[in-house]
Amino acid sequence: MRLDKYLSKSLHITRKEAKELIREGRVKVEGKVIKSPDYKVREGEKVEVGGKELKPRERVYILLYKPTGYLSTTEREAQHPSFLELIEEQFGGRKLFAAGRLDVDAEGLLFITDDGKLAHRLTHPKWKVEKEYIVELDRDFKEEDLEKLKNLTLDGKPVALVKAEKLGDRKLRVVLTEGRHHIVKRMFKALGYNVVSLKRTRIGNLKLPENFEPGDYRELSEEEIKELKELLKLS
Repeated sequence: MRLDKYLSKSLHITRKEAKELIREGRVKVEGKVIKSPDYKVREGEKVEVGGKELKPRERVYILLYKPTGYLSTTEREAQHPSFLELIEEQFGGRKLFAAGRLDVDAEGLLFITDDGKLAHRLTHPKWKVEKEYIVELDRDFKEEDLEKLKNLTLDGKPVALVKAEKLGDRKLRVVLTEGRHHIVKRMFKALGYNVVSLKRTRIGNLKLPENFEPGDYRELSEEEIKELKELLKLS
């Protein structure tokens, strides 16, 4: 692997920033200063920056609390920024994407990675990965509509609803194993309700940390990655 790419993956910086570090003479390979960005790092070679040894991660797995007003796509629109703007300072050197979308006016857990195979399984209905949402409606939810919600059909297909429970007069928790476009809003719209706020709190074994504020993020621990891969039969 090229030295600049190695630094980019290890430090989550851009290739341009990595080249600057190399040209400044701050990078050592096997104890020797290397000033060539295209130096090929061999397997097992020790790479240091400022005396600290680096270990590149081949893949990145991030939990982000997406605020409302941000897109879950990598492209920004005139009025709305991409979620990437929340993490680019640390992960600007990676080609990241969100595994599964969250509406621009919704908030909550967004799973970000550059692992295409894992992301595909996480979002494909075949793998039945649960997504949990807290929903607030524009009016009181009738108790008798719970049964209708559980037997709802949209676009000629039953909704893959695992669980629905009332948390208050206008608030519910719903768990789905699918992610059709605007699925949660459409479910309640079909019963005559409008969703006024929507928050995703869980994807599979990954929960939105209780102490997170909108815009907060962190990388998954090795144990969380292992559990996720086991869930998706990738271990």
